[in-house]
Amino acid sequence: MSIYRIHPLVTGSKRFDKSMMTYQHAQGIPFIIPVYSWYLEGGDRKILVDTGEMSPVCSEDREKDLGGKIYTFEQALSRVGLEPGEVDAVIHTHLHNDHCENDYKCENAEIYVHPLELEHIHDPHPLDYRYLEDYILDVEENGQIRMVEKDGELLSGISVIHTPAHSPGGLSVMVNTAAGKALITGFCVIQENFDPPREIKAMEMEVIPPGTHVNVYEAYDIMQKVRKMADVLLPLHEPRFATGKAIG
Repeated sequence: MSIYRIHPLVTGSKRFDKSMMTYQHAQGIPFIIPVYSWYLEGGDRKILVDTGEMSPVCSEDREKDLGGKIYTFEQALSRVGLEPGEVDAVIHTHLHNDHCENDYKCENAEIYVHPLELEHIHDPHPLDYRYLEDYILDVEENGQIRMVEKDGELLSGISVIHTPAHSPGGLSVMVNTAAGKALITGFCVIQENFDPPREIKAMEMEVIPPGTHVNVYEAYDIMQKVRKMADVLLPLHEPRFATGKAIG
């Protein structure tokens, strides 16, 4: 079974109210998150989890606040010795635009996605403006889409778990590393969601659900479930990984 090192590549960022990450908590606090494309180094295939933003804002103030550089997709891949056409597989946590904007550049990759994400990107609810089908039309037309309908091993040393906390077809990605099983969450959270401040724990809440969710009660339960599954937990937008240091 393959063992991987996980490279968090910062391919975008967002500034917004912190409560967009932490449901009913930290309202009014400005916050910045990185948008990642995760490169899984190991095995015989070149694998990404998500592809990030097409035209990221690469400004000094954002990089200072993040504590790391922001790259275009091509620049990020070059840091690990890759070009977009060399990517063999892309596993999608979900299909909100900031996670799939560079799919079309990976013209030789198989694109793994849960069927519910494909359904919702083509027919989104008006509340979910983050689904934009333009970003996946090319890879659909090219026959690159691979449906992931069951939990379990997807590729050697890599498993997926359906975790509809943030979007209907969210997939968390479990990766075998030298440090143990590392889980990239299939929903948009930061470390604080899994490690709430004292005032939240005093309310007998063990986790904070994502600010955007499908069902907040189910999201809470899903977060507790995945936290117990992983040796290394990688919240999808946690800023501390913006340094680019490899994991595992």
